Amino acid sequence: MPDVVFTVDQAKSMRDQAVPGHNRWHPDVPVATMVRPGQTIRVECREWTDGQIGNNDSANDVRDVDLNRAHMLSGPIGVEGAEPGDLLVVDILDLGPVQAPQEYGDAPGQGWGYTGIFAKANGGGFLTDYFPDAYKAIWDFQGQTCTSRHIPGVRFTGITHPGLFGTAPSADLLARWNEREKALADTDPDRVPALALLPLEDQTLGGTADGDVLTGIGRDGARTVPARENGGNHDIKNFTRGSRVFYPVHVRDAKLSGGDLHFSQGDGEITFCGAIEMGGFIDFHIDLIKGGMETYGVTTNPVFMPGNVEPRYSEFLTFIGISVDHESNTNKYLDATLAYKRACLNAVRYLEKFGYSGEQAYLLLGAAPIEGRISGVVDIPNACASLYLPTAIFDFDVRPSASGPAKADRGQCAVTS
Repeated sequence: MPDVVFTVDQAKSMRDQAVPGHNRWHPDVPVATMVRPGQTIRVECREWTDGQIGNNDSANDVRDVDLNRAHMLSGPIGVEGAEPGDLLVVDILDLGPVQAPQEYGDAPGQGWGYTGIFAKANGGGFLTDYFPDAYKAIWDFQGQTCTSRHIPGVRFTGITHPGLFGTAPSADLLARWNEREKALADTDPDRVPALALLPLEDQTLGGTADGDVLTGIGRDGARTVPARENGGNHDIKNFTRGSRVFYPVHVRDAKLSGGDLHFSQGDGEITFCGAIEMGGFIDFHIDLIKGGMETYGVTTNPVFMPGNVEPRYSEFLTFIGISVDHESNTNKYLDATLAYKRACLNAVRYLEKFGYSGEQAYLLLGAAPIEGRISGVVDIPNACASLYLPTAIFDFDVRPSASGPAKADRGQCAVTS
């Protein structure tokens, strides 16, 4: 059994835990516990919004979610002997939903999880201009597989993974983050959704920090939404059991933190809350490579070796997108983001022919283990992206045929009132 170094009572918010975690990146967040190189540990996690989303048939909670509280991170975990310039070697041994005796309950991860489409006014998503309102799907876990009453006709095996883990930034690195993100936000300060989420004192949780230290964390601490040089919110679905991650160390003790566990996710997590979100546990083996950042040139982002534990689908229906806005007939130059957006929209429109609403299809592409690929970025002017949808996740034939699509009443996802 791994050493349980960070525990979570799923009936309480992260703020009310015996040792609280944190929701901002800052070098002064106090270490919650120390571990040693070579140690195998277990970290328990809250769901990323701290339990704001319920197992119900309304998307009002997704519409009204307070993003100032996110992400709720477990840690920081200090590593003995870690110094700036080292590489922290983290092996993911196991992870999953909440374990006994808390395996069933009202918190995400206690036998269920959810996927949400965030409202455009509150975060939005990849296709927010096409789906500006909030929607939700609840997923029930059965071992490694899941189903949803809100997206019937679908069952698949999840690739469980942490959406977010990383080391603490140095004061200098944090200052550079804040400088560049403010410069970006200032180019269009009234944009909805915002171009960047800047430091915000409201709802700041700084672990066990108080007084002037907590004030500084709230004033300068980086929000956890994007991935950055320290790791952070990568949302890579193949970052699963068996993976080995090499994190740059920027501060003494490394201060590893994380959370945002996912039961499954499609490449891109396109609805923003597109994975199947859950609380749960993750087991790590921890080690160090002294001076590894310079030795291997790993200075701006982590590198990782993916695990080989994932569902094996042998047949895919693949949708293509190019860097053309078809509504306005506007060509963009090698714009891979637009190309992938068009591939996603092509998949949504296709699934609508089988009876799914656009919102159901959008939620499914965020949650199911689809594969997204940048297929071409040299053939001017059009970048080409592709989306691989496993056909075996459906209980009907989703492939094109002369008989036409098997259209049926597929119900509806949770909507706002």
